[in-house]
Amino acid sequence: MSSQPKFPEDPNSHSTDADAVPIMNPEAHGVFRPMHKTGVIYVMTEAAKLGFHYGHPDWANLGQGAPETGPLPGSPNRIERIEVDPGSNEYAPVQGLLEVREAVAELYNARYRAGMASKFTAKNVAISSGGRLALTRIAATLGNVNLGHFLPDYTAYEELLDLFRAFVPLPILLEGELGFDLAPERLRKEIVGKGLSALLISNPCNPTGHVIRGGALRAWVDICRELGCVLIIDEFYAHYLYGGAARQDGPSLSAMRYVQDVNKDPVVIVDGLTKNWRYPGWRLAWTVGPEWVIERITSAGSFIDGGPSHPVQRAALPLITKEHADAEARSIQATFDEKRRLVVERLRAMGMHLDAEPQGAFYCFASLENLPPSLRDGMAFFRKALERKVVVVPGQFFDVNPGKRREHIPSRLRRYVRISFGPNKDQLELGLDRLDAMIRES
Repeated sequence: MSSQPKFPEDPNSHSTDADAVPIMNPEAHGVFRPMHKTGVIYVMTEAAKLGFHYGHPDWANLGQGAPETGPLPGSPNRIERIEVDPGSNEYAPVQGLLEVREAVAELYNARYRAGMASKFTAKNVAISSGGRLALTRIAATLGNVNLGHFLPDYTAYEELLDLFRAFVPLPILLEGELGFDLAPERLRKEIVGKGLSALLISNPCNPTGHVIRGGALRAWVDICRELGCVLIIDEFYAHYLYGGAARQDGPSLSAMRYVQDVNKDPVVIVDGLTKNWRYPGWRLAWTVGPEWVIERITSAGSFIDGGPSHPVQRAALPLITKEHADAEARSIQATFDEKRRLVVERLRAMGMHLDAEPQGAFYCFASLENLPPSLRDGMAFFRKALERKVVVVPGQFFDVNPGKRREHIPSRLRRYVRISFGPNKDQLELGLDRLDAMIRES
């Protein structure tokens, strides 16, 4: 008997078995590699299986990676309607509209470059459709270098750092016992010891809320200038400052305050409307840095995405002024600081531990080590919370692990969860009450 394999017949074909051509299974042959969802997308997908959707009145979304988007006390008027000029139906330049890039440059000059000779121009700015895309453009331009990233940090960095194989991502461990801080002298050792040519970090940090500011941030910029290490900073939470950070750093924070020469210092920042202006659905971001960096990421944008939305850029122009941005920042700080204090107080009363109170962003990175045994693991806590219609994010998703090279090592962040105080106060209180009941009943 023949061992010839049989393949499905084409009903429109009259070929014999001898003429059959094997049909390749693309999945089995690895045509497409497996892709992991980011932490927030994963938890939202799991919640959706149980009936969650955004705006559902019975759910409390404390895993939310976006701020509440309605009016706040003292905030500027929110944009509710966008008029589309017929000219906006044409493609916009890959680097972004000139007038938008000029507005971003002027905003950074007004906020951080007063009295300094070196100023930003439109050539120092590139516009993109969201922060992830801005970071993807940057990653696409990196050469054969060692890039340092931090643990814990933003979950989306994991796949981003694994996607492009020209550079080698190397982790830098931040200790909870030190409030997830990294002193400048240790930063210097990490750069030299690991041969780093670039660093990627969120500041304020998602998920811990730690902020590098003042003299420490100046020292980071100085060290990177001296060692020729490019400092890439995700500043998407620059308006979310509390306590001393809000009092001493003004309405917003940026490493650009400590840059000496905007075209020589190796500092690149990414920001946009998503968090600091509370327009996440607009998907509009910008990259600010030396002209030679902007030239390269614009070239990357020409084949990665083709440029940002023309109508959205036009609509965003009134938002990108110092007066508007500062008013928005102050209203955020007043409202979110009240929510921050509520969440910190309630979490501690439940028995959760915070290695450091958040100084920025809108998250508490809470340790579960003192809770009942069944709730000390972040994934278990997350699953139990879903049963109560509450969404949180397990801490292990912030253990950025490109290529899953540390799969054999249990995540040291598995005993944490990230609790967001991005939602409005009513949703926060609903979720906290349910978590409190869950812990008491365990």
